[in-house]
Amino acid sequence: MPWLIGPQPAPLSAAELRAVTTIRRLGIVGALFLAIGSIGAGAVPVLNPAHDIPVVRLFARATTVSLAIALAGMVMMVAAWLLYGRYARPGRERMATPAQTFRTVVMWVTPLLLAPPLFSRDVYSYLAQSEIVHRGMDPYTLGPAQALGVADPITMGVSNVWRETPAPYGPLFLQIGSWMAGISGNHVAFGVLLQRGIALAGVALIVWSLPRLAQRFGVQPTTALWLGAANPLVIFHLVAGAHNEALGIGLMMAGLELGLRRLPIRVAGDTPPPLAKGEITFIVLGAAVMTLAAAVKINAALALGFFGVMIARRWHGRVTDLVKAAVGLTVVFVVVLVAVCLATGLGFGWIGALGTPGRSRTLISPVTLIGYLTGGMGIALDLGVHTHAIMDVFSLLGMAAAAVITVVLLLRSFRWKLRPIIGLGVGMGVFMGLHVATHPWWMLWAVVPLAASAGTSRFRVAATIGSAVLAVAITPTGSPFDGRGFVLSQAYLAALLVAVVALLVVRRTVPLWRDPAARATTGQGASADVTAESRLANRE
Repeated sequence: MPWLIGPQPAPLSAAELRAVTTIRRLGIVGALFLAIGSIGAGAVPVLNPAHDIPVVRLFARATTVSLAIALAGMVMMVAAWLLYGRYARPGRERMATPAQTFRTVVMWVTPLLLAPPLFSRDVYSYLAQSEIVHRGMDPYTLGPAQALGVADPITMGVSNVWRETPAPYGPLFLQIGSWMAGISGNHVAFGVLLQRGIALAGVALIVWSLPRLAQRFGVQPTTALWLGAANPLVIFHLVAGAHNEALGIGLMMAGLELGLRRLPIRVAGDTPPPLAKGEITFIVLGAAVMTLAAAVKINAALALGFFGVMIARRWHGRVTDLVKAAVGLTVVFVVVLVAVCLATGLGFGWIGALGTPGRSRTLISPVTLIGYLTGGMGIALDLGVHTHAIMDVFSLLGMAAAAVITVVLLLRSFRWKLRPIIGLGVGMGVFMGLHVATHPWWMLWAVVPLAASAGTSRFRVAATIGSAVLAVAITPTGSPFDGRGFVLSQAYLAALLVAVVALLVVRRTVPLWRDPAARATTGQGASADVTAESRLANRE
């Protein structure tokens, strides 16, 4: 049964509702700025249809101005999210409702639904790989250039690094994409909108599952929705960027909610209750949905490991219980995955292509930074140029370290020293963070499950700061603007000035520096977090 700890907050006062309305409008204006700026500064198609539209084409041709507008929108949306977080904090006497938070998410997302892709050109890779499937070819052996040709309008939008690489995505995602390709044909802009529709389906699953899981784990649903659904990383990258992480994370979270629906809440040492009606059915259903998530992005398979720990802990928590859970989930995983691979006709070639993302390295990855630093030191010491070899070694070390840490998390969860859902979030964060090709949106694999389960203020503060920084870490085009650093610096300066003016405009309605309705002493909120965490530590 869903449950929450402690007295529930009261509804917002009239003054607070006015403040929330102003914050929503600030976010909407930011979203409109971002949508308008994306016309010239987004990851637009090579054959940009905006050039043929009067007035709109002015933004398409003024890249620098469009970039400043888009960055201003990003900063305003992040500011609005941070301000709204004040009314989603569990320590308040009055808090926004989940329905109010959901409406806020819808308002902020709507202006971006028809915008060009932002922050990455990955959606064009999705289009190309889906078109390859639609034409009856194998996307796991052929890249877009070989299968479609470099002159194809779809291939032209793909980043150069991915034009000759096989698809690393699961057969379920590419099969859905092939259906969309049959509808859009070579119309790139329409294809992007269809891909965004797939991403929105994933976001809808996140929004559906988050408050339900949050109630189950003693976290305020409003807090979970604010951190896991209204998060700028979700809006910028899952919606505007149309990344398939949306569908993968959404299916994973929905599978967890379904699988846990009949599992009883237990404390370590309690005698396990008898099987509830439909418990096994929901366990199998949840595992099947999580397997479908793995058939989109293999990362989701990690959720089955921690789900198995939850099932073992539901019984007596013995090793034999863990083995039984592992065997049962493995059977479901294999059956469902084989069925998907055979039903789509794509087979198992995707398993051999899972290393494709590692061909691109990002500087926000600590593994990449250490590798380049080590290679640079070798060059400085006249030991030769071995950077690429060093990067390969550090890539393996990073994944090995992530595997070891995840095993430790599994063991700690099994021994009732950690809640498995938190172990899942931390494990996802370790795997994503120690990959050489870490991207900001990858961290949502960790943030979303933790948003539904981690009730401590320390996590919320860390996740809030991390999300806000990562949200503005890359430009809307996804390009580093090599050789044109002055463009970025000037655009960021203009964006900050616009954001400051916007905050000054709303300051009379929205207190910027102090929350007058927070509890009288911050220690009360902190102690409540600690108490809640201690009471939740050994419960499911």
